[in-house]
Amino acid sequence: MALTGAKPAGKAALGAAGAELSGAEILVQALQDEGVEFVFGYPGGAVLHIYDALFKQESVKHILVRHEQGATHAADGYARATGKCGVCLVTSGPGATNAVTGIATAYMDSIPMVVLTGQVPTPVIGSDAFQEVDTVGITRPCVKHNFLVKDVRDLAVTIRKAFYIATTGRPGPVVVDIPKDVTDPNRKIPYHYPQEIKLRSYNPVEKGHLGQIRRAVDLMLEAKRPVFYTGGGVVLGEGSAQLTELVRTTGFPITSTLMGLGAFPMTDAQFIGMLGMHGTYEANMAMHETDVLIAVGARFDDRVTGKIEHFCPHARIIHVDADPASISKNVKVDVPIVGQVANVLADMLRLYLEHKPKSGEEPLAEWWAQIAQWRTLDCLQYDRTSAAIKPQFAVETLYRVTEGDLYLTSDVGQHQMFAAQFYPFDKPRRWINSGGLGTMGFGLPAAIGVQLAFPDAQVACVSGEASILMCIQEMATCQQYSLPIKVVLLNNGYMGMVRQWQEFFYESRYSHSYVDALPDFVKLAESFGHVGLRVDQPGQLEDAMREAFAMRDRFVFLDVVVDPTENVYPMIAAGKGHHEMQLSPSLSDRELA
Repeated sequence: MALTGAKPAGKAALGAAGAELSGAEILVQALQDEGVEFVFGYPGGAVLHIYDALFKQESVKHILVRHEQGATHAADGYARATGKCGVCLVTSGPGATNAVTGIATAYMDSIPMVVLTGQVPTPVIGSDAFQEVDTVGITRPCVKHNFLVKDVRDLAVTIRKAFYIATTGRPGPVVVDIPKDVTDPNRKIPYHYPQEIKLRSYNPVEKGHLGQIRRAVDLMLEAKRPVFYTGGGVVLGEGSAQLTELVRTTGFPITSTLMGLGAFPMTDAQFIGMLGMHGTYEANMAMHETDVLIAVGARFDDRVTGKIEHFCPHARIIHVDADPASISKNVKVDVPIVGQVANVLADMLRLYLEHKPKSGEEPLAEWWAQIAQWRTLDCLQYDRTSAAIKPQFAVETLYRVTEGDLYLTSDVGQHQMFAAQFYPFDKPRRWINSGGLGTMGFGLPAAIGVQLAFPDAQVACVSGEASILMCIQEMATCQQYSLPIKVVLLNNGYMGMVRQWQEFFYESRYSHSYVDALPDFVKLAESFGHVGLRVDQPGQLEDAMREAFAMRDRFVFLDVVVDPTENVYPMIAAGKGHHEMQLSPSLSDRELA
């Protein structure tokens, strides 16, 4: 794919250690030293020195987005898919404030990202200068850390600190605010980039306490109704292989949060589905009945726990997490273990193997029989005879056409939940979505970051017509860089999840949830230079999807008209417990008690 305008040919690296460099050159050289592939950004007055330095080299490729929110989401998507640190560059004032939504999105989901923001020159900070905002103050609640660099001599070490903080411990976004005079091309100093960083007040724990791990293994060996509850921390901590081996060794059932999907193969018989507000009946019932819960890389957020007083009432809880602040924050646990999940799971497996039950014993047979009974309910069933395209059918068709080999981004709403329920991921870092903040507009720019990271892979964005319009302008970015992303729009004419809540809890008063004045998405895609297709009959869908994915070098926008009345089930309403799910009317007209 072409990176049009990203770099002029024949430009060399800026300089080695000890070379005299300006602040802008120091910044770009530091990015090179960090191994940064892409910077997603949008220029403006406060960062023009930096853009000039980017122009003079070719190692770091700049991707010009059409809105700063798109830059942060693209860097975020790149980070989620690769495990590397995403980087974006925006100017001062509105450039920085436009980036805040993407920064908060990354913060809520613990995504490693370094956000470089321009700032007015240091002599005029605080004077309400043109395009001045207090970026450090604005972003403080939604970053892992932030810096304001006031002296060019501090720039290199600050960039090194930023990458170190963003990528270690519990990852997260770090903002580096850089006044324009710090990047002045007329002031040059010797370049030195530190290889190692030690921060007195920041020492992430790598290995879990063996005594606590032994306590956890003892509980696991005693358990009659155990469940693994896993979250995004397993993916972020590169613990998928260790988790899979441990789960298969123990024979325990496993459930996952929205963010953890793919850390353990979803097609495996031991996986009992996603849990929580829109989790499966069997996963939620297992959580309610479990006697030992092994939580790994999960934070017990409200969409998972439901009403805290009803959460896992019979369970002794083990909690493994890289962040000590997450442990017993929402739910009091019995065995806390702080450490990187891959290391803790490896130690847990070793100790479990030393004491595992003798072969031939089946202590969990009764527990699995109960789970099998819950599974017979088939809580995700839907009307497969409908004349309208059901969104569940659309996602199932996507899985069949792509044979499960896809990087799938999503926006937020019903389409996100249908994707999570009906597209089983067997590998980590394939499911890219905004879980904690629930950011509409995330999907398309995130797909840009993923496609750039993996140019030969199939990348698709499942979205809704309300969400896609939030960052629709990034179709121009896809055209500029020849990104063959596929958009699968589940178009129901509503803000679907808002409409569902209004139906359930507001007596069907659909206040402002109908999306009026929608564009012709086929013509809109074509106006950006892409391919547009529209489908409104179930019998046409698979052929249309195969046609779209056969165009390996083209961006294709597939507008799928789906049933506007379809809801996401199961659903746990606010204030209810895991055992109080509302099921599809085809299964039950009542809430289970």
